[in-house]
Amino acid sequence: MSPPIRFAISTCPNDTFAFHAFLNRLVDWRGLDFEIELLDIQTLNDRLLEGTLDVAKTSFHAAIYLADRYGVFDSGSALGFGVGPLLLAAAPNSVPSTPEQTTLCPGKDTTAALLYQLFYPGSAQVQHVVFSEIMPRLKRKEADFGVCIHEGRFTWQQEGLHLVEDLGTRWETETQCPLPLGGIIGALDLGEEVLHQVQSILRESILYAKQNPESTFPTMRRYAQEFDDTVLLKHVELYVNDWTVSLGDVGQKALDELGTRAHSIGLGSGSSRFRIIR
Repeated sequence: MSPPIRFAISTCPNDTFAFHAFLNRLVDWRGLDFEIELLDIQTLNDRLLEGTLDVAKTSFHAAIYLADRYGVFDSGSALGFGVGPLLLAAAPNSVPSTPEQTTLCPGKDTTAALLYQLFYPGSAQVQHVVFSEIMPRLKRKEADFGVCIHEGRFTWQQEGLHLVEDLGTRWETETQCPLPLGGIIGALDLGEEVLHQVQSILRESILYAKQNPESTFPTMRRYAQEFDDTVLLKHVELYVNDWTVSLGDVGQKALDELGTRAHSIGLGSGSSRFRIIR
């Protein structure tokens, strides 16, 4: 008997919404066995880079380093327009400009950190922390700036913080592409048959959630940093879309653009193109 597939997703609402049916075996596992974990995004990236996960959510930044060993599933990605991370400031009317300033990022291999590298190179020293610590630390004036992801995109104003720039909007303006944040990748050594079966399971789970959204709330609430159902729904509406069901040609183009730009600043190795598992 084959060992279980080591599977992990993030705790953010778009993942727990999309894969509620998978986690609760409401879709057919097709005879496969899974060992499931839910982790923060940088831990997922670290575990994938260590090679201790077979199928997992990852930042597309990290996926650039994994492209020789993992393919990107056609289903399960978070990308779109108006979904980007926000660069926030503790004080009004300030911009990262000197090495004496500190910018908090949600992990060295997150796509948020990659965008900050692309758009603000050498502007302030970067410190990586768990995403949920960024806004509290900015409020306490323990850093000058922070790159905010997940639910914080909707709550930063009530926290008394200040917007420097929407990094996703800048990406969209420069590339005319949706912003690819993260996706589900699978180890190529699982073999074509298993990878195609996993792809089918992921797609069915996402379609189940879109058809039965009310059933997903218990799973989302269990893991969310923010428990307000309105915020959870806003998060899902923003990050779960047609490209989550299937990347398609537009999604592939966006991934290629991200890979090309990352390679242009010396990140990654080998090809800048991602292999898509359909």
